[in-house]
Amino acid sequence: MKIYYDDRQEDIEITDEIKELIKKSVKAVLKIENLEENVEVSVSFVGDDEIKGLNRDFRGVDKVTDVLSFPIDDEFMIENKILGDVIINTKRVMEQASELGHTNERELSYLTVHSILHLLGYDHMDEIEKREMREREKLAMKELSIYR
Repeated sequence: MKIYYDDRQEDIEITDEIKELIKKSVKAVLKIENLEENVEVSVSFVGDDEIKGLNRDFRGVDKVTDVLSFPIDDEFMIENKILGDVIINTKRVMEQASELGHTNERELSYLTVHSILHLLGYDHMDEIEKREMREREKLAMKELSIYR
């Protein structure tokens, strides 16, 4: 597995431990999906302004969000094992961790799991999809031994 990191923010120090947590989170999703680990994904850490611009430009939603996923085209992904790009807003990581009463690391792991599931085609646009995706998230977090 190859994970390419790009740190474009100043809210959280992206340590080797955080990178390892991200890697374990990706592995957990691949395991519950019975997928091989020979994949590539990029993970970028950004702030409010950048993620708001990306959300506006690519989704038509002019507001700040916590994470964005940009999957690679299906045919290309299968051939080259490139899943896509994950963009994590570290300011929202800190805010949501505080609001929910857990650590930044737990929130980073959850958002990584959530985003990798998006890269694999899961969504939460209707109740059935949402239930299925939430179940997959719970399985991955259990695999990581990270509980709420």
